[in-house]
Parts: sequence; C-alpha cells; structure tokens
Amino acid sequence: MTDPILRRWQLVGLVALAVIVTTIPLSLLRRDRGASPAPSDAPPAFVGSEACRDCHRTQYEDWRGSDHDLAMDLATEATVLGDFDDAELTVHGVTSRFFRRDGRFLVWTQGPGGDMAEFEVAYVFGHDPLQQYLVPFPGGRLQALHLAWDRVEGRWFHLYPDREIPPDDWLHWTRNGQNWNGMCAECHSTNLIKGYDPDDGTYATTWSDIDVGCEACHGPGSHHLAWAAIPPMGRPELADIGLVVSTADLGPDQLVELCAPCHARRAELGDYDHTTTEMLDRHLPSLLREGLYHPDGQILDEVYVYGSFLQSKMYLRGVSCRDCHSSHSLALHREGNELCLQCHQREVYDTPDHHFHKKVHEGRPSDGALCVKCHMVEQPFMVIDWRADHSFRPPRPDLSRELGTPNACTQAGCHDDKPLEWSVESYGRWYGQARRPHYGTALEAARRGDPEAEPDLVRLVADGLQPAIVRATALELLAGFRGGSSAASLRENLLAPEPLLRWTAVSNLVLADPEERVARLAPLLDDPVKAVRLAAVSQLAGAPRELLKPYQREALDRGIAEYRETMAYSLDFASSGMNLGNLESALGNPDRAERFYRIALEVDDLFFPAKMNLAVLLSSQGRNDEAAALLRQVAADYPDNADAAYSLGLLLVEMGDPAEAVQWLRVAAGARPRAARVRYNLGLLEQQLGNLDAARRELAAAVALEPENLELLFALADHLLRRGMLGEAIEVAERMIAAAPNEEIGHRVKAHAEQALAGRGAPGPE
Repeated sequence: MTDPILRRWQLVGLVALAVIVTTIPLSLLRRDRGASPAPSDAPPAFVGSEACRDCHRTQYEDWRGSDHDLAMDLATEATVLGDFDDAELTVHGVTSRFFRRDGRFLVWTQGPGGDMAEFEVAYVFGHDPLQQYLVPFPGGRLQALHLAWDRVEGRWFHLYPDREIPPDDWLHWTRNGQNWNGMCAECHSTNLIKGYDPDDGTYATTWSDIDVGCEACHGPGSHHLAWAAIPPMGRPELADIGLVVSTADLGPDQLVELCAPCHARRAELGDYDHTTTEMLDRHLPSLLREGLYHPDGQILDEVYVYGSFLQSKMYLRGVSCRDCHSSHSLALHREGNELCLQCHQREVYDTPDHHFHKKVHEGRPSDGALCVKCHMVEQPFMVIDWRADHSFRPPRPDLSRELGTPNACTQAGCHDDKPLEWSVESYGRWYGQARRPHYGTALEAARRGDPEAEPDLVRLVADGLQPAIVRATALELLAGFRGGSSAASLRENLLAPEPLLRWTAVSNLVLADPEERVARLAPLLDDPVKAVRLAAVSQLAGAPRELLKPYQREALDRGIAEYRETMAYSLDFASSGMNLGNLESALGNPDRAERFYRIALEVDDLFFPAKMNLAVLLSSQGRNDEAAALLRQVAADYPDNADAAYSLGLLLVEMGDPAEAVQWLRVAAGARPRAARVRYNLGLLEQQLGNLDAARRELAAAVALEPENLELLFALADHLLRRGMLGEAIEVAERMIAAAPNEEIGHRVKAHAEQALAGRGAPGPE
C-alpha cells in the first residue's frame, strides 16, 4: 500500500510535469512562429481580407457581395455587367461601340484630342445601380469612361448627357477630372498608395486589396493576425488584441469619422493609412458651400452623406452609421418604418396622426407613410444613382418658397403635380403655421452678399447647439464681411475646440498687422490636427522671421516642409500647384512660384485661380503684358467672373489705358453690385475720365454698402467738394466724424466745405 503522503507528492509531481509538458510546446510554438507582436517594433502591415476569413467567417460572408466587396475588380466574364456584344451608343454626335475580342472587353470611342480610337477595359468600377469601366493609359494612369452601364434598365448611358465636354476639358474622360488614381482610387481599394511623380506626371499606384476590404475600417492587421495565430492559452495581453482601429471601442462620433473619408466630399492630405479617425488629419471636408449644398444644407451636388448627416439630430444624439446599416453587408438592419421604429415610438410616429397619409393607397403600401420619404429627400447623382439626404430633416415647404430649396412633399414621385403653395398650405394645416428659424436663411442671405446677414452669421457661429459644419460654413461666409464682429468671430474661433472651426478660422482670418498675425497664429503651428497646422503655415509663410521666437521659427520650418510634402502629393490637381505657388510667392521665391502656377495650369488650363495668381506675380515683376493676357483669358472663359474683370481693369489703369479699364470695372460692378471696393475704384476712374455723374453714383453706392468706411466716405466727400456740392459734402463729412470722431480727416473736410460755402476757401481740402 502506497503511503498517502508519498502518493500526494506523486500527484503534485504529475501535475507539475503536465504543466511543464504543456507550456514548453507553447513557448516553442510562439518562438518558432515569431508570432507575438508584443515585443515587435515593426509597424503593422496590411495582410489582405482573405487572411481574416477563417476566424471571422460570418463577417466575411456578410461582406462578400456587398458594395464594399464589389467596389472594384478586374474586368472578367464574371464581373463585367455591361453589354459588350457590339452594342452602340450615340451621344453629342459621337457613336461609341462596345465589343469583345480574344476574351478582352473593348470600346471604340472618342479619345485624346478628339480622335476616335479603340480602348481596352481593364477594371470594373462599382456594380449597382451603375457600373463604370477603367481604361489603362500611359504613365500608370487609369481613366474612367464617361459611358456607364445602367444595371437597372440594362442600357448604356452618358454620365453628362446634357453637357458636351470637349477633349481639352479637365472633365473629359481622358483628362484628370476622370482619372482613377487621383479622383476615385482611395475609396474603392484598400491601402491605396497613389505614387504620383510630379516631375514626369506618372503614377505607380498600388493597393493591398483591390476592393474595400476588412483593413479599410480596421487598419493594417499583421499584429492582430500574429496574435490570433497563437493558441488561446498562450496569447499575450495586447491592447485591442493587436487591432490598429478597434471598432468595438469607438464612440458614435469616431464611428462616423471612420466612414467619413469615403462618404464625404473632401480633398486628400496624403495617402490614407487607415490608422486614425480624426478627419482633418487626412482629409479636408467640404463645407456647405454654394453649388454643393442648397442654402438650407440639403445635398445638391455629389457630396455623399457625411455633410448632411452631421446636420442631423441623429448625429447630435449619438446615432452612428452602424445603428442603421450592417457594418459588413452594409444592408439595413430592418426594412421600411421598422428601421426607424428601433428608436422612435410606433404609436406616436407610425400613424396617420403624424404623417397624414394612408398606409395603403390604391391597393399597395403608400410611400407617404414611409419615414424616409418625408425625412430623406433623394437627389440623383451620375444621372441614375438616387441618394438620400441624411440630415433627416422635417419637410419645410415654407423654406422652399423662401429659399428655393427642395421639400419632400413636391419631390419626384410624390406630389410633384401640385404647386408649391399647395404643400405650404397643407403642411400649415397639419402642423400649424409656426416655424422655427432655420440657419438656411442666414446662409442664403450671406451668399447673396446681403450686409444684414452679418449679425445672423455671428450668432450662428456662436451657437454651440448648431452642427459644427453649419457653424464653420457661417464662419467662412463671415470672412466676406468687413464688420468688426466678423473679424472678432474669426479671432475667437482660432481657439475653438472643434478642429473644423479652427481650420476655417485660420484659413479665412485676414490679419494685416504682422505682429498680431504671428501672435495669434504661431501657436497653431503645433496644433494636433494636420489641416490646422497647414492653414497656419499658409498664413505665416510670409511673416517677418524676426517676429517669431526661435522655437516658432523651428515650428514654421517644420510646417513648411509638411506643407510642401502634402501639396506635392496631389500635384495632379491644379489646386495643389496653386497652393504651392502661393507658398513660394509668400516666401519670396518668385521663380518657384511661377513654376508651380504653371504646373497647375498644365493640369487644368481652365483653373482660373492659378491663372489669376500667376498674373499678379507677373505684374509684380513688371511683366504686365503677360499678366493682362492671362486675365483676358480668364475673362473670356468666365464672362461672369467679377474678380477677373476687376483685376484686369486695375491692371489696365496701371498700364495707362483707363478707357479700356473702365469697361472692365463696369463689368465687375455689374457682376458684383454689392462689392464696395469695386464700386469705389470704378467711381474714382469715372471721375478721372470726366464721367462725373457716373462717378458720384458709384461712390455713393460704395458708401451705401459700407456706410462707416472712412476711406469710402472721404472719396465721396472729395468728389462733392470738387464739384462744388458743398452742402452735400458737409453731410458726408458729418458722417465721417460720427464714424471716426477721433480722426482728423472728417473735421478737416467739414471745415473746408464750410469755408468754401462761406466764400472764404478753396473748393477742396489741402
């Protein structure tokens, strides 16, 4: 019989042996595979979606066949949806043919220079409701055909059916406006490295997944993959289990920012490495600008959904994209009103007492009873792709009447056969006549240049309950006003907690005093957000170096290097060439500035801001003939461009040709009737040419626009004195005194006018 104590020790020994036996292979396994990411200093790398499949099969299968999975692919029999069996389409006088040869998909259409040629389709782009096709060009370029396949109707169609685009236009399918590498690639593939070489204009673009894969949202997965390869008992503790972006731990705001890069109208600040959720570290989102959004913030152009969603109460209250959409399949969690009733009370909202529509109309479900039909007005993009506005706003027919904005009641497919007043009256009858003020009225008034909009904009910027994108838009519009409250609002928002407001303030604040500019903006050279730093560099590049402290000069030098690198990344866009031209001009490098302006115009000869800035640069060098030629080109290409006409008029005055100059200044004044400076200069020139009544009219108009501007008041008073209109001159002088009682000039003008009126002085001031 075994001694109990001995037996106990034998048992302990067996357990200890088992521990030794089981732990040694684990440590060997870990060492042999080299899989533990904990001690590794190597940055995480992209591994591809297929590496995620075995452990995350459910999520992988949901993703397969989704819009993300089908964002881009090689052109094969399985992926090409369009009819390439000798189909033809004639648009704008050009007949294109789609056919096959030796297993390849080919198109005969108008190519560079307008010549008809044969092109091979290498990739498909998207799948529903339309599919585009990418054609390889020399220099690593992929160009998106302007002819697309309508999957719903089964037909070819032109993406610009109402606009004939000549081959030399930036938007022609062979030019940069339809270039995949710079315009589309980042949002249709994962780990996209654009690889643009500005010296020779070529691309070496690469990706890890051709489509939008797992790592587009979760970041490069090598550390997580190595961690997962270790048997569970031996896995080390690792922050977020090796995931660069742990979506399970993100708050609603961060989740929205995660989706934003590809669901927003924005500009790129470099290759997106999928490792951060701060939007302005990697992109510049568009504000609610004219031409992109309606005055009330509804979508107008192809702006996707980010900008509208930021305006919604949903976003304000913590709703994110995945509350409605599956993260992997992208499908809605529920159909119809059931989706909204996840959060909203059925007995309150899913009833005719709320929406005033029958649930069944003429034997079928009524659209009028659907939440989305009233709260998500749709807009077609790319001709057939209907996209819903995600601001979830209540219908406002009254704003449609006031601002010309869309409303759900009279949209296509609903009551589009009814007049607007019908919807206004019906809405008032159902919900009462009282309406809350809307920021759209202030934005629309500012777009018109109405000076009465300024205080409304100031209040809007200061209202922390308003969406940040609305406040930033108002702040940008304030930059067009000259009042002290506008400047104060811009100054205050240099320290705003929201990066979007800080960036807008830095980008738009004009500080003539270099000392104040340095004092206010130099601290922002070290802002944690890249876009804000870049804006500060742009403002401070031309500041006197001696005003900067040594550490600020170092920060500015770092910022200039970052700015150059960022803009060089996107020199395939004319705006980046112009930005670098502006930077080099501010730094006192005119040759480099001219080079970048000309690079911008090589990309897009119709990009008038670069052409106008180049004209200013050439004029500063005494090359006025070249400058005038550039401005004439802009004026010819853009007859309604007031700035071009104004600049050309001022340049012609400098060149000694006031007779032609006045013609251009009149054009500018007609295009911008509320621009006080334009009316002021036109008035002075009319006076010089002896057109006295016209001069008085323009100078008076300038004063009416800026009634406390001392310079404008003096010009009008001087004009009246010269013409002997002494009583009126005294009235203007009194306005000068009221506007600036401590300035001597108003008192002097009044004294001269009173002396002249008494017959004891000259008709004009000394």
